[in-house]
Amino acid sequence: MPSELIHKFMRIDHMPHIWCAGCGNGIIMRDVAVALQELIDDPEVNLNRGKVVVVSGIGCSSRAAGYMDFDSIHTTHGRAIAFATGIKIAHPELEVIVLTGDGDCSAIGGNHLIHAARRNIGLTVVTFNNDIYGMTGGQYSPTTPTGDFGTTAPYGNIDRPFDIAQLAAGAGATFTARGSAYHVRETTELIRQGILHKGFSLIDVYSVCPTYYGRKNHKGSAVDMLRWQKENMVPAARYYAMSEEEKQGKLLIGTLTHTNFPEYTAEYAKLIERAQAKAKKGE
Repeated sequence: MPSELIHKFMRIDHMPHIWCAGCGNGIIMRDVAVALQELIDDPEVNLNRGKVVVVSGIGCSSRAAGYMDFDSIHTTHGRAIAFATGIKIAHPELEVIVLTGDGDCSAIGGNHLIHAARRNIGLTVVTFNNDIYGMTGGQYSPTTPTGDFGTTAPYGNIDRPFDIAQLAAGAGATFTARGSAYHVRETTELIRQGILHKGFSLIDVYSVCPTYYGRKNHKGSAVDMLRWQKENMVPAARYYAMSEEEKQGKLLIGTLTHTNFPEYTAEYAKLIERAQAKAKKGE
């Protein structure tokens, strides 16, 4: 991260961070910071830093809300989207960004995820998806690939993993995308687009966890894991030009869905107006 962004957007007194050497979470936090900087600097957008709220739950990725120097709230496990929903309904003018992990938002917080997507409330959710519960000891999560190992799956995970972006899209999210710790330019742009989108946005970003996931599954070093992303996670423009045979084992990076539907807080404001109008008429 450029030094000017560190001093501008980070709580220096909270450093050093708790993330392991090689963890991808710092890269993703940097992508969020750069996307916000671009929107603050863009004269057509003119994002007000004082109107940005960063919300997180519990987990190694969720520590990012404590490191980023914005109005922020570090909530309980799985409840980041629920708290963010309350903030957005109370103050629709705020830009509310949720930083969450794969376990935090798709396991204990899965119900909040699908209903926020269904309502199309104007939140931007960035998942730091490292395929594991990292901070609490390496338990397998809803995104751990079938057959991979964790402390709670010593003989291999038999569950099928969630595709969080597709899950959100199926629940009604009007903007879903997939990024990675390696593809920083593409991921930064996806986060920027998600913030600009009027409705529920989810950007599922593949992180790397060399300590718990990588070590248990013989993925090599953090560099090896990032190299795997480079070679197997393909930006959309190139992905769609590939043959079906070439796509085998590859994963699309880019926008998955982008549609329009009325944003929830805007519709809620109309509901209040209708109720007030009826009250004045004595109905």
